[in-house]
Amino acid sequence: MARRVHKQLPLPTPPTWGGKRKNAGRPPKGTRAGVPHASRPPHAARHPLHVTLRAARRDLPSLREHRVAAAIGLVLKRHGAAATATTAGPHAPGARGAALARRLRTASRLRVVHFSIEPDHVHLLVEAVDAVALGRGLQGLSSQLARRVNAALGRCGQVFADRYHAHALRAPREVRNALVYVLQNHRKHVTPARGLESPFPAWVDPLSSAAWFDGWLGQPGRFRTDAPPVVPARTWLAAAAWRRHGLVHPAERPRVGR
Repeated sequence: MARRVHKQLPLPTPPTWGGKRKNAGRPPKGTRAGVPHASRPPHAARHPLHVTLRAARRDLPSLREHRVAAAIGLVLKRHGAAATATTAGPHAPGARGAALARRLRTASRLRVVHFSIEPDHVHLLVEAVDAVALGRGLQGLSSQLARRVNAALGRCGQVFADRYHAHALRAPREVRNALVYVLQNHRKHVTPARGLESPFPAWVDPLSSAAWFDGWLGQPGRFRTDAPPVVPARTWLAAAAWRRHGLVHPAERPRVGR
């Protein structure tokens, strides 16, 4: 008896979209690629973070220009005031009151402890209660910064890249290194604050929270006693533990290559 031969059907062609391949996925916004669109790692509230917000376009003026830096400082000051305000108590009725309550809750869950403004990016040292608060808080803060900067420049469009860079600080020495990196970053770029005179020593960057920092070696306290645009640290690492490795010397600067 003849053996029947079955004809093998061709296998379906695999789909060509998605996957790990060159030029796959959503293209980055702006004139250059930023942080990859990968899943963020889990975040523990006890770990402060070093966050970098980069300008999305090269045709923007320096963020250290007086009108731009003033707009950024105003947003950070309002965010800090909201972070320290209590969300309890009555608010104005209607949509405005609900928006205010939502803004206060968001600000209290993402706290900006220190900052510095550089020519094409902003450094932040922040604390967040969880990964959701970190993502939503930074998204809202970036939007507020962009609106205020655009208003100061009389323009519209994107200001910061669509993805921020965040590094969790899990050890006291890491926090101290981040403090030096943020507060002394102007030494790395050697860019003056245009149109802004400072009554403080030359090593105190006026476009940062350095004047409110109480951890300078050889200084009895803060240079400024008025209301700061940042809030006091609550995490043990950022509030006290980093001091185990010594106060920050005014001549310190970020390590080359970081």
